[in-house]
Order: sequence, then C-alpha cells, then structure tokens
Amino acid sequence: MMSALGAVGWALVGGAAGVGIRRLSVWLAGREELEAGKLWWQVYGPPALAAVLFGLFALHLGFRPVLLLQSFWIAVFVQIIFFDLEHRLILDVVQFPAMAIAILSSVLLPGIGWKDSLIGGLSAGLAFLLFAILGALIFRAEAMGLGDVKLAALMGFLLGVLPPGFGVFRAAFLGILLAGGTSIVMILTRVKTMKDTLAYGPYLALGALVLLYQSGG
Repeated sequence: MMSALGAVGWALVGGAAGVGIRRLSVWLAGREELEAGKLWWQVYGPPALAAVLFGLFALHLGFRPVLLLQSFWIAVFVQIIFFDLEHRLILDVVQFPAMAIAILSSVLLPGIGWKDSLIGGLSAGLAFLLFAILGALIFRAEAMGLGDVKLAALMGFLLGVLPPGFGVFRAAFLGILLAGGTSIVMILTRVKTMKDTLAYGPYLALGALVLLYQSGG
C-alpha cells in the first residue's frame, strides 16, 4: 500500500500523462482529417481522469512494477474513452499495438497466461462481432461498430476469459450496464431520444479499468 503522499505524486504523473494523451489524440485526429474539439471536457478530461486513476491505482497497488504496467493500460483506455466520445471512433493505430503488448505481457509476465489471453481475445472479439451483425440485422442500423468489436478483443487479450474470473466478459457486462444506465438517464433528461445511438467504447473501457483495479491487488 502506497502512502497518500506517494499516491498524490503518482496522480501528478498521471495528470502529465493525460496532457500527453490529449496532445497525441489531437495529432491522431489530424491524421484522420478530423478536427479536435476545444470544449472543456475534451481538453481537460484526459488529464483529470488519468490523474484520478493513477492515484487510485497507486493507493491500491503500492509502488511496485505492476503499477507501471497498469498505468500504461490506464493511459491506453483514457485515450480510447475520450477519442471515442469526441469522434465516435476507436483507432486501429492505438488498438493493434495494445493487443500485441497485451499478448506479449501474458507470455512474459505472471498473470492470466498466454493461452487464456488468446482465448479471451478471440472469444470476446467473435462474440461482439456476432452482436454487431445481429444488431444490424434486427435494428437495420449499426448497433455496434467494428471499433467496439476490436476493443472487446483487446480487453480479452488483456483480461482473459477462463474461470474463476471470466475477466473480459465481466468487464463487458459492467460496461454494457454502465452504457444502459447512461442511456436511460439521457433519455429521461431528454438529452437524447430512443433513436439516438450511444458510443459503447468508453463504457467498455471503464469496465476494463474496473477489472484491472480488482485484479491488480
């Protein structure tokens, strides 16, 4: 367990990382010929969320090597959350290298193991691809994008799927619950209508972060 002062220090590191994440996202948006927004949550959201998560994980894990790895994943998911909220897009240039790192870490480091990593990534990716196809057939519209499918695969490579944790599907279930709850609130407050679509990526990423926190200690 890290001291409160140490956690605050790591939170400051997270805030600095969040500034870097925002700058990277602006650059990546330019590559995709997208215009980066300047709303307060778009500019200050990544540093704020990264700082909070770095601090919480530091308190939970203490200063040991696993904190560095988990902090890397925090940075990845914070980028995914805010880029998807802003542009409704999850970039392959972020996800594919992250998948490779997740698989490599399962081989080299103690944890879920490479077999569980591969099974988790492939099964989650296939399951979400099936959801996307069925959603398109039933609702005659894109219910879930391929970016979400690839995000599910990334989560599977990172969290695994085998008992007793069923990591990726627990994370996905939590993400879907968060998305559903948010949709209900937004409909009741008339921020959106039943016909509007919701970006699932940020909520799946939040579910992954919760599972990382629970499994890291």
